[in-house]
Amino acid sequence: MKPTRQLHELGQSLWLDNITRTLLDDGTLAGYIERFSITGLTSNPTIFQHALAEGDAYDADIASAPSERSTEQLFIDLALADLTRAADLFQPIHERTVGMDGWVSMEISPLLADDARGSVEAAQRIHARAARGNLFVKIPGTPAGLLAIEESTFAGIPINVTLLFSREQYVAAAQAWMKGIEHRLDAGLDPRVHSEASLFVSRWDVAVADKVPAPLKNHLGIAVAQQAWRAYRELLESPRWRKLAGAGAPVQRLLWASTGTKDPDASDVLYVEALAAPQTINTLPDKTLKAFADHGHVHQGMMRDGDECDRWIEKFEQVGIKVDALAQRLQSEGAQSFVKSWNGLMAEIDRKRQH
Repeated sequence: MKPTRQLHELGQSLWLDNITRTLLDDGTLAGYIERFSITGLTSNPTIFQHALAEGDAYDADIASAPSERSTEQLFIDLALADLTRAADLFQPIHERTVGMDGWVSMEISPLLADDARGSVEAAQRIHARAARGNLFVKIPGTPAGLLAIEESTFAGIPINVTLLFSREQYVAAAQAWMKGIEHRLDAGLDPRVHSEASLFVSRWDVAVADKVPAPLKNHLGIAVAQQAWRAYRELLESPRWRKLAGAGAPVQRLLWASTGTKDPDASDVLYVEALAAPQTINTLPDKTLKAFADHGHVHQGMMRDGDECDRWIEKFEQVGIKVDALAQRLQSEGAQSFVKSWNGLMAEIDRKRQH
């Protein structure tokens, strides 16, 4: 059995961390579904920036766009054209899994990271424009984002919470989603509003690579992820969640993001093998997906290590790494990085419009 199939047998979904028009046009995405058990995908401003800059697949649509369309409106047109095609490709999986899998996602403008009302309105517009039951709107788990997640969930919009970096940030996002579901139940509305909570992993190890001794390298991201998974399991066993589940609410699954190995001296499937866990999702860039399909092994690492994560965190604290403060910094830097990519994306569209 292929390693990718073994992860599915374990109970973990594999999603592609990429979307381009070329992947759709040449059948690559369909091939990933068939060969590598891919059952969904994620996107972000950086992915779209690269897609537009590295080819001409979007040039004709950009050239023919009405001049009155703003740059941001044109981008949403281009992105939703791709994502609705991908959503339709995944629709049979979505139906077969009763909504737990077969999702695609689109992020709201990162310029709204500190604007709760603007985030809710943007999520509503994207949700309505997409008109697909298997398209998540991505909202960052910033303080303002948490309010937007709660309100968007109450409005019935499926949300993928992005830019989470710690157990505490994950728990806050989960609570925001549950509040939205609870408000729906109080209002007599259907509680079946799906959500995912995306915890970023490899950026932890990049942030401390030159600040820790060799034995600690490439261990912090996994330890933080293990802490989050433990909190996830505790939440699923809580009376609060059991009450929501009894009313028909679906699980907000935990998703591992940023799982491509950045250290050239480490295994290229390091995070995939270490993050194998049931009831989770791992979203992989193409390179990591192919590497794991070729030579990965399923060790059930998350379940095996128990509370070892706490001991790893203590080791980092002992060498001066303030983990809680670093989590806040990584979330802030992640939001800034997406803003930079967004601005570069808008500039690239404007450049192509002028030619």
